[in-house]
Amino acid sequence: MYEEMTSLERCIATIRLQPHDRVPVDLHNFMMTLIGSNLPPMKLYTDGQLLGEAQVAAWKRFGHDMLVVENGTGALAEACGCKVSYLPGSAPVIEGHLLGDLAEVSKLKMPDPWKSPLCRAALEATRLVLDQLGDQVFVMGRADQGPFSLACMIAGPETLMIEMAAGEEDTHIFELLEYTSDAYILYARLFKEMGCPGTSAGEAQGSPDVISPAMYEKYCLPFAKKIVRALQSDDFSLAYHICGNTTRIIDRMTQTGASILEFDYKCDKAKAKKATAGKTTLLGPIDPSGVLHEGSIQDVERACREALEVLAPGGGFILGPGCALPRTTPPENIDKLIECARVYGQY
Repeated sequence: MYEEMTSLERCIATIRLQPHDRVPVDLHNFMMTLIGSNLPPMKLYTDGQLLGEAQVAAWKRFGHDMLVVENGTGALAEACGCKVSYLPGSAPVIEGHLLGDLAEVSKLKMPDPWKSPLCRAALEATRLVLDQLGDQVFVMGRADQGPFSLACMIAGPETLMIEMAAGEEDTHIFELLEYTSDAYILYARLFKEMGCPGTSAGEAQGSPDVISPAMYEKYCLPFAKKIVRALQSDDFSLAYHICGNTTRIIDRMTQTGASILEFDYKCDKAKAKKATAGKTTLLGPIDPSGVLHEGSIQDVERACREALEVLAPGGGFILGPGCALPRTTPPENIDKLIECARVYGQY
């Protein structure tokens, strides 16, 4: 058994595939942290002070190792010019799309995240959490969304995917993906410059549940590699997140070079471990809805022990939900998640 580490030390050693004391725990819990507030959604998600204090309070309650600071998937899209809606009980969502035609891509301008309400709030919240906890825990300032998902928000997923299938607009599609990659890099660098040890890129639309592995390799993989090359360094990690059953592309996800791959419960755990062992760190894969939100404490323990049994050997594993936790997730289920890592995730 290794000497006990701080949460920050534990996460860094895990990501670097170095010896560590136990499996770290991540909580993708930004909606859950805000459950006690009666403020309107726009205020909740655009107040950086409130968002940051909520993350600190959640850490004091649960004591997890990695804090994922964000306010939803619409932040960078809003900064690029998309309109956002604030719905009760929901994170902000994109309303409509920015491009009427892919040929308009040349008119897009680089965003200024500090002038966008959602991006500014996420940056301010991250800075607050870093100031208070940065020497103790791994603070991931999430620069979501990644290039392909951001392109879907700007052009509309239906429009973009129809044109991908037709294969006649690749010049404009690749121009759009270059733009979204550069926009992501610009935003993510702000988190790096403020001292975060890592960030995350979400590519839900790149899932095999949405597009084929061949489409992923053509339109997603090159731009994932681009953002990893531009951002990742010895002191800064990039977590690459794709929802759904990523079993068929887990080897390609590893090719991105991202030091963390976030995956969910639909992915074959044994195949994921085999594809990534000694190459990168897996984060997940507990079902946030069916197990952590709706399941019993026994369900949580069963799922966590199964994941730890397959994924913990040899290191390179962070236990956590496979995607964002619902806002009304029972706290006792989170307690059990963390307990399982501490009891069954020892090295």
